[in-house]
Amino acid sequence: MEGVEMSVPKEIGHIVLNVTDVERSTRFYRDVVGFQVSRYRPDGTGAFLTCGVVHHNLALFKAPPGARPTEKGAIGLNHFAFKVESYRALQAAHSRLVEARAAIDHIVDHGMTRSVYFLDPDGIMMELFSDTYATEEEGLAYMKSTRGGAAPMDITAAEPPRAEIPQADFTRVG
Repeated sequence: MEGVEMSVPKEIGHIVLNVTDVERSTRFYRDVVGFQVSRYRPDGTGAFLTCGVVHHNLALFKAPPGARPTEKGAIGLNHFAFKVESYRALQAAHSRLVEARAAIDHIVDHGMTRSVYFLDPDGIMMELFSDTYATEEEGLAYMKSTRGGAAPMDITAAEPPRAEIPQADFTRVG
């Protein structure tokens, strides 16, 4: 395959979660998080949800009998993040989560994003975030030039100012 460029993924297509109760989880992701249902299996074994553009961004499947939830910190998926349009939309989503009594794990400013981490009905960690910078390029520049971090923030307060993008390089491995 010499001389052939390696293909790279274009984007993350969708996430699939095994859940204990497909109907309950579908209602949560639709009514609280804001997804739209693109298909629901009448037998309750699966649901497909969309952010409104592609056929599905999230699929929910009925977990097999006896399936155990993953322990926090276990090897495997830590969490998955869904982008919202703006900081105000993030504030509104946080309010819906609180109203629905979802467990809020933490709320932080990562510099390039502001994030609300929460647990779904099965205790699966999810994140809703809004971008801090006006363009993807600025967000990537910030990411590449900082050590990273997660400063706790008050989601009910006005949107914090965005940080300046430093001149540094944190892309080297090893």
